[in-house]
Amino acid sequence: MADALKIQLPNITGAIALAGDGEENLKILSRQTGATLVLRGQELYISGTEKQIELASRLVRSLEDLWIKGNTISSADILTARQALDSHREDELQELRRDVLAKTRRGEEIRAKTFRQRQYIEAIRKRDLTFCIGPAGTGKTYLAVVVAVQALLANQVEKLILTRPAVEAGEKLGFLPGDLQQKINPYLRPLYDAIYEFIDPEKVPNLMERGVIEVAPLAYMRGRTLNNAFVIVDEAQNTTPAQMKMVLTRLGFRSRMVITGDITQTDLPLNQQSGLTVALQILKNVEGITFCEFSQRDVVRHPLVQRIVAAYEQYEK
Repeated sequence: MADALKIQLPNITGAIALAGDGEENLKILSRQTGATLVLRGQELYISGTEKQIELASRLVRSLEDLWIKGNTISSADILTARQALDSHREDELQELRRDVLAKTRRGEEIRAKTFRQRQYIEAIRKRDLTFCIGPAGTGKTYLAVVVAVQALLANQVEKLILTRPAVEAGEKLGFLPGDLQQKINPYLRPLYDAIYEFIDPEKVPNLMERGVIEVAPLAYMRGRTLNNAFVIVDEAQNTTPAQMKMVLTRLGFRSRMVITGDITQTDLPLNQQSGLTVALQILKNVEGITFCEFSQRDVVRHPLVQRIVAAYEQYEK
């Protein structure tokens, strides 16, 4: 017969945070441990075998510093906590949660959600050139923009340059209304959105006019040397090898560059090699470059995104 354990939660806010939207977190905890978790008001009931109950209880306790404050708990938080328990890295988990990367204009604290995200942030801070490869929703671009904006606001760099190749994902630019800049803006929208989290949207146009912030398609980088700048190349899987070589050789003095992309989602013609894939092969042994790789375990979007990514990974194998 299955055993059961009751955990009395201190307040309803913590109970709601632990359960998650539609009790999604309880379902993830159940999948991770094999135990059944049922929340009744502020009482959490855990049932299963002795081993399952113990693991589920430890996992719930390892998330306590999040749910007790009513903080949103993501699937990545749960998977990272499970990983910490399995590899005896509980102390490192506490460090990861304490290390606040930045605060948004709304006062929301931004921190790494997974161990790999933390390694990525440390690489960006220390290295002049960092590559980050991984699926959608892992925070590749967002975290790079966060570090870049902090560097800009701290006067560590003079300008922030965000660029990506304007390659259509099954759509044609020619059909979009407006001039070239208006046609390209939809491609750059995610970069603008990340900037607006930290800098008042009303101030951004002035910073762009002065060249402090530049958001532009990759073609605009040709022939330039980017000194004292923080450069982020987004969607780099859509570069050609020639474009990738061009942008890498723009790196100037006192500059940092982060290249992000998902090599499973290229929008290039079928016979065209991805510049990102080629660069990974050519540069893998070059000193001074860090390569970070995320997997579906690092997805910090809706839990369903994680399952979609996992299903595609399985299919492509």
